[in-house]
Amino acid sequence: MSMKIYDFVIVGGGICGCSVAYHLRQHYENILLVDKLDGVSKGASGAAGAFLSPLLGKPNKFKTLVNKALLFSIDFYKQHTANFIDNCGTIRIPKDSTDEEKFQSYIPFMEFPFEKVENGYLFKIGSVVNSSSICETLSKDTPKQLNYEVTKMIYDGNYWVLNDEIITKNLILSTGANTKLIKEAFVNIRAIWGQRIDITTTNSTTVNYHKECSISRSVPFGDTLNQLSIGATHHRFEENREVNDEDTKELLLKASDITNLENIEVIARHGGARASSSDYFPIVGEVINSNATLNEFPYLKNGTHVNPSRFSRYPNLFILNGVGGRGFVLSPYLAKNLVEHIIDGKPLIEEIIPDRLFQRWVKKGV
Repeated sequence: MSMKIYDFVIVGGGICGCSVAYHLRQHYENILLVDKLDGVSKGASGAAGAFLSPLLGKPNKFKTLVNKALLFSIDFYKQHTANFIDNCGTIRIPKDSTDEEKFQSYIPFMEFPFEKVENGYLFKIGSVVNSSSICETLSKDTPKQLNYEVTKMIYDGNYWVLNDEIITKNLILSTGANTKLIKEAFVNIRAIWGQRIDITTTNSTTVNYHKECSISRSVPFGDTLNQLSIGATHHRFEENREVNDEDTKELLLKASDITNLENIEVIARHGGARASSSDYFPIVGEVINSNATLNEFPYLKNGTHVNPSRFSRYPNLFILNGVGGRGFVLSPYLAKNLVEHIIDGKPLIEEIIPDRLFQRWVKKGV
């Protein structure tokens, strides 16, 4: 019996992989989504606070990318996952007088309306989504192979073969902080520790808040209590870690600096390694074969310019990764861009393709 050959296999069931699955399903049915855990959003995506808010600052390419993605993704979630987005607004609170001065300097460059509220500024576009439900909804029509860890991938000249048993014409990697499948040093993904706690409290909140952490709008929990989430993205780290009591205390302390919360009970703690690139821009597009490229153009090491269109790339191998702490803002937008690139040849913006990482890696000396 001949083995099934998929049109696309997506490795990674977080918000990146589930967003790709959704957009691909608009064009293909013969797709498989693979994840090493027992469901989608079981890693960093499920642990995310999943707050959606504007990036403030003076004009720059990263801000442009994030805020364009924000507009797209909020509209996307409202259309396709309306039950799991709360567009209640976010009050951004400056941390101190220096932060307030910085906010005032950004006002001429604001892309979203805001108003002074309480001790901060209300952005009505601010939202929060249910991270697990979003991933489950986006991937619900896509066949899945769960509890399945891909440890081996080989291109046999026609197809990609995973673990000597799954065969696909095209392979898309959205594996987050785990980049072991890509044997390319320039794909420099580093982990950012992210955590979320869900609590009950006798207090209520009517909007999201953001200062040194983010607090979601509360929802009723029983007759007298309310439930809300507190989330944060912290420092980079080199090794895996678990959520601990000190992390929880730190989040609760930061939350207390935002609003009064009484009779608190922590009902769930989540943590995960959020994937970020070395320059914070996501990584989207075809993966460059560094050995083949340097064998053909050894003078790249001397700084000689070569048009990136001439670089060697692995056939039909794509990546969507490095979305960091803004995964639920960036992923639906980037996934749509990647799928349009694969199907229609629509160019990806220069800032997100892997080429810039490869070129910097070469310049540093390999």
